[in-house]
Amino acid sequence: MHLTRATTLATALVIGAAGFLVGRLTIPDRPSSVTTSESQPAPTRSSSRAADTSGHSASLAERKTRPDSGRTAATTAEEKLKRLEMIIRGENPLARNRALLAYIDQLAPRDFEAAITRFRDLGLTDSRSGEYAMLLTAWSQVDPIAALTYAKANTRGNFASNTILTSWAATDPDAAIRWAEANHTGTGANPYLAGIIRSLGATDPTRATTLLSGMPRSQERGEALDAMLPHLLAQGPEAARTWISALADDSLRNGSMMRAAEQLAQIDPKGTADWLVANPGEAAKRRMDDVLGIWTNTNEKAAVAYFEALPKGESRSEALRGVITAIATQDANAAAKMINRYSSDVTDGTLQSFVWHSLGNDPSLALSYIGRISNPGEQDRMYNRALDTWLSRDPTSAQAWMQKNALPENVARRFQNKAAGGP
Repeated sequence: MHLTRATTLATALVIGAAGFLVGRLTIPDRPSSVTTSESQPAPTRSSSRAADTSGHSASLAERKTRPDSGRTAATTAEEKLKRLEMIIRGENPLARNRALLAYIDQLAPRDFEAAITRFRDLGLTDSRSGEYAMLLTAWSQVDPIAALTYAKANTRGNFASNTILTSWAATDPDAAIRWAEANHTGTGANPYLAGIIRSLGATDPTRATTLLSGMPRSQERGEALDAMLPHLLAQGPEAARTWISALADDSLRNGSMMRAAEQLAQIDPKGTADWLVANPGEAAKRRMDDVLGIWTNTNEKAAVAYFEALPKGESRSEALRGVITAIATQDANAAAKMINRYSSDVTDGTLQSFVWHSLGNDPSLALSYIGRISNPGEQDRMYNRALDTWLSRDPTSAQAWMQKNALPENVARRFQNKAAGGP
């Protein structure tokens, strides 16, 4: 089978998405423990390079109709499957991908189901997700309906179906959308749209946005949003912020802001901080400290000046938390001085973050700030966590500190019980 240019694009899209979806790979793979929602993005991972398919230029129509080529009577179906297994078990990724492309070129449409079944039976889908995506993509180019029928009947999760639909939407988005709509039942979000949105995000972002906005709030919409954002971020910070700000659905806009803020801060920290300040809400509350922390690591003077210029309020306090967290990792004393200088802007969250990030460099200084946490329950939990960590690293120093410093009654009793052999 010679792969077309459309196949090349689709393969690049699905291989790039393989890391994000690998936890949802299919039976007999282990089930994923990761869930995705709009307010809690799943971590993504991109392949370093898409497979080189530039030498495969035969048309899709030619591939669908031509007879099998390059085979002899001695090449039985089982021999072909054994060759696939030998390729997939190879440890050299470059040689493995080249051999797999050559193998795919020799497959007839009727061969794909057996090939993919054998691949999945090997139990290597976690470590060979890119190759899995290549096989699914190639099948989708010659018979997407058969590929999707197989995926519905034999796989769990959305990796296989979304991979196939991403590829199909690159060549015939109308047909892919019709299939997705016809095969979705119930009133919930359509789980098949994420793959289509991933493809359209690169070729037709307006249509992708329409599909995304039409989905109800759900894990599936979160997955579709994760598929859409990389294409928007590639257009630059201003274009991404404009797209997000224009979303009419408050939940979708908030989820998009939360997902995009940290990545935008790597490119344009001031613009991202200004954007969060201008759009107060859950996303601004949860991401301002991350943005200022990223900025502090690259330009501490500018980040501190930005914090100092903010008016009193939540955004200023969260900005300070980010600055102190970044500084505490490198210089606990400098971070402590900032806490003392801007005490009116310090929250319990800032103190907890300072303790945790300075504990490795200066545990005695870190412990001395736990008493400033106003919430008694949070104070006790912070003492327990910090002391457990210090005791595991340096029990002599930790025990000496505990003998010299007063602890809350509940905390002191817990460590006395532990010293006596209790839990």
